[in-house]
Amino acid sequence: MKLSSRHIALCAALLVTGLCASAQEFKVGIVNLDRIVREANSAKSAQAKLEQEFTKREKEIADLGNQIKTLSDKLEREAPTLPESQRNARQKQLVDQDREFQRKRREFQEDLNSRKNEELQVVIERANKAVKSLAESEKYDLIIQEAVYINPKHDITDKVIKSLNASGGR
Repeated sequence: MKLSSRHIALCAALLVTGLCASAQEFKVGIVNLDRIVREANSAKSAQAKLEQEFTKREKEIADLGNQIKTLSDKLEREAPTLPESQRNARQKQLVDQDREFQRKRREFQEDLNSRKNEELQVVIERANKAVKSLAESEKYDLIIQEAVYINPKHDITDKVIKSLNASGGR
């Protein structure tokens, strides 16, 4: 069976028309997760919770650092007049205190990062549920999370944030 060029052109035109028609029905949305993590009420309350949880400990560590700095400055001023044994003992004490300070600061940072990740995961899970709910209710075919370029008409981040805020982040 031989197809004429007219038949091929007609089939190609119908195919292109069909693709264009189905492309117009394809609904895409794009979500900026960074904005959600910054702007959603649940993210803001998680940040406040973390600040409340870690502020006291952070202050204690800062005070300890200031105390070590003061002792270091004092040792530096008094070192020329101190006997060598006393100077060595103070230096050793200062080194031990600094080592303890560094350990506490490292543990604090690890604990803070761990808690931030836990809270962030909760916010992301809630955001994903809100995105899925929005996609189902508004009949989106595809929702993309993050993109190099977003045409504002496809950005549904504000809708997701409003949905999260309205539901109390649940």
